[in-house]
Amino acid sequence: MVTGLVLAAGGSVRLGQPKQLLPYGSGTLLDHVLGTARSCAFDQLLCVVGGAADAVRDSVDFEGIEIVENPEFGEGCSSSIAAALGAVDPRCEVLVLMLGDQPGVTAEHVATLLAGRGHAPIAACGYADGRGHPLAFSRVLFPELQTMHGDKAVWKLLDRHADAAVDVPVAGAIPPDINTWEDYEALRA
Repeated sequence: MVTGLVLAAGGSVRLGQPKQLLPYGSGTLLDHVLGTARSCAFDQLLCVVGGAADAVRDSVDFEGIEIVENPEFGEGCSSSIAAALGAVDPRCEVLVLMLGDQPGVTAEHVATLLAGRGHAPIAACGYADGRGHPLAFSRVLFPELQTMHGDKAVWKLLDRHADAAVDVPVAGAIPPDINTWEDYEALRA
């Protein structure tokens, strides 16, 4: 059983307004990412919200998705992962992390990651220009995911388990995430 987890709790401090709600495609940036996540055919799909949670709930289509609210969203991505782990189905064997502000990730990226990870406890996408999201974690790492702190904790976890981690080759460059107006303008261009 595979659970997809979309991290969308950020406070959008650098952007100055909720990036989850930026117009993109036929909806918002987060609508687009959730649409991609739905097409991945996960057995369970979770989305963590935090910053501007009420506005995000009111504006984004969460059909078929379990919402987890992270009141500690200012503590970084690891707090969102910890908040979500309580909602993960106990039968889940693999957790796939996706970023709510990375619209360039496709269902093919996720399928390639899952097919290429084999039985590795941790896997990342190995793009032409480096390691990136989405990431996959087996259940054996859930206790470590639960106790992480900060924004870069998953990368430190990958480093700690370097001998067991797999970088799955994925075509192309790392899909950019949207943190600033310049990022958003580049995406729209």
